[in-house]
Amino acid sequence: MAGRHPHSSAVRALQQELKSLNDEPVEGFKVKLKDEDNIFEWDVAIFGPPGTLYQGGYFKASMLFPMDYPYSPPSISFISKMFHPNIYDDGKVCISILHPPGDDPASGELPSERWNPTQNVRTILLSVISLLNEPNTSSPANVDASVMFRKWKENKSDDYVKIVAKQVESTRRDAEADGVVVPTRVEDYVVRQTSGVDIEDQHNAYDYHYDDYDDYGDDCDTDDSEDADAPAADVTQQPPPPTRQNGASAASNRAS
Repeated sequence: MAGRHPHSSAVRALQQELKSLNDEPVEGFKVKLKDEDNIFEWDVAIFGPPGTLYQGGYFKASMLFPMDYPYSPPSISFISKMFHPNIYDDGKVCISILHPPGDDPASGELPSERWNPTQNVRTILLSVISLLNEPNTSSPANVDASVMFRKWKENKSDDYVKIVAKQVESTRRDAEADGVVVPTRVEDYVVRQTSGVDIEDQHNAYDYHYDDYDDYGDDCDTDDSEDADAPAADVTQQPPPPTRQNGASAASNRAS
C-alpha cells in the first residue's frame, strides 16, 4: 500500500461501521481499532457459537481493509491458532465473500458469492462464524483438517473434535486475560439491543446463520491433493448478498 492514499469514502464507511458496531453490539463478535490512528486495521474477537464444537471459544483475529473499501474486500487472519478446513496454517481465512468482485469461471464461484460493496463487516463476520461450524470441504485451505472433519462427520474418527476442543480451551486463557466472559447460551450470545430492534428478530437471525446459512462457496489453493478421493461435499447455492446495512437488523432482513 506504499504510495497509495486512502479514499475519503473508505474512511467514512469504516468510521460509520465501527461506530455502529460499538454503539449497537451484535451477536458473536467484538471489534476495535488496533491503533487509534489507523482506521484500516481492526482487532476482532469472535465468540464460538453455542451448541457447536467452538462453544466457549474466544478467537482473536485481525481484519485489514483496502484503501478503496468497500469496493474491494478486506482480509481476515486469525491470531488464535485454528485447525479448520477453510483456514490456512498462517490463520488466513479462505471464503469467497472475501474474494474480489467479478466473474471468474475457473474459480467455480458465482459472481453473487464473491465480494460486492453491499457487504459489510457484520455480514463478513457472521459468515466466518457460520464457516466455523459448517466448513466447505470441497475446496479446503487445510487438507488435513478437511479430511479429519469428514471422518468425524462419517463417525470414523473423533480426532477433529479433540483438536478443536484443545484450541477452544487454550483461548479461554486469553479471554480471562482480557477480562472477557464468553457467552455459552444462545440467550446471552444474541445481544439484546436498546435501539428498537426486536429480540425475536435477533433470535431468528441467529438461527438463520447457524442452521441454514452455509458458508459461501470458496475456491482455496492447496498444495496437497489427499482430499481428492473423499466424497464431494454438498454445498448449497446461497442467496444473493443483502442490501448494505449497519447495525443489528441486517441478518434478520437477510433471513427473510
